[in-house]
Amino acid sequence: MRTTRRSRQACKAFDLWHPRTVTLLIFSRTKLVICPSPKFRSLPRRHRLAVAIAGLCVAIAWPSVTLEDGSIASPGAVGRCADPVAESIAESLSDGQVREIARQVTVRIFSDLGAGSGAIVDRDGDTYTVLTNDHVLDNEENPAYAVMTADGERYDAERLDSTDFGDLDVAVVQFRSDRPYPVVEWGDTRAISVGDRVYASGFPNWYFSDDSLTSTRDWGTKAYRLTTGEIGMYSARSLERGYQLGYTNDIQNGMSGGPVLDASGRLIAINGRLKYPLLGIDVFKFEDGTQPSVELFQQMESLSWAIPSCRIRERF
Repeated sequence: MRTTRRSRQACKAFDLWHPRTVTLLIFSRTKLVICPSPKFRSLPRRHRLAVAIAGLCVAIAWPSVTLEDGSIASPGAVGRCADPVAESIAESLSDGQVREIARQVTVRIFSDLGAGSGAIVDRDGDTYTVLTNDHVLDNEENPAYAVMTADGERYDAERLDSTDFGDLDVAVVQFRSDRPYPVVEWGDTRAISVGDRVYASGFPNWYFSDDSLTSTRDWGTKAYRLTTGEIGMYSARSLERGYQLGYTNDIQNGMSGGPVLDASGRLIAINGRLKYPLLGIDVFKFEDGTQPSVELFQQMESLSWAIPSCRIRERF
């Protein structure tokens, strides 16, 4: 079986056996990779089969480890959610095409307390559904919202509370329009890997220039921003509120709720957490209330964090 450079690096991290009979079984890009040692090859065939079967069982149950590239690697799909609907083969798109998809499906959401971003994920007649963060809609005193689409039009919107997202930092709003706005396609988060190119879009609330700070609330579509980067970590353990995907894109306040797209222009996550939070390691808590080690935190704080789309679709 052919192995890539990444597979060979990962083989070093999954030494599951005594050095004399080392057989490494890992999953690279969701495919099983076997890295047998010379000693393993010299064993009788029946012994090699027994070792391989035992190794597979260990690989499936083995806890996640942190690789040199900063990702949390788990054999198989441990820690990853399964998309409820199988996706078709992703079409290869140009950089310009993905950028245009991101621009058209990204909206800005206004409340009297602030603004955030969202992605159009469904259309039923003249009713559009927009996915965003729960914290973007955190406005109990006056739950009235407006959505600005890519053409600069603004529509009254209301929060849809019929869908229960549990503890996820996820919510949806709906608006009505007779205009034909594009709907983003859902991506398959099982197919993504560390190093894959991703696009993140939204509407920053502030513009920084010459040590000055300017609100973009009245900028219309001029406030739109798209950043490119790559997946830096897919944590086997989710942080609080569903944040599990770390990526290198620079995200600003106001881009929360905006889409994270793969290289095929499909939705794989939504923005929500910025790099280097002011509260430091206290912000990084797993769903069970524990915190990462200092070493792992130092890797995590340099990444923006998003909620994988498959966790959202499980409850959508």
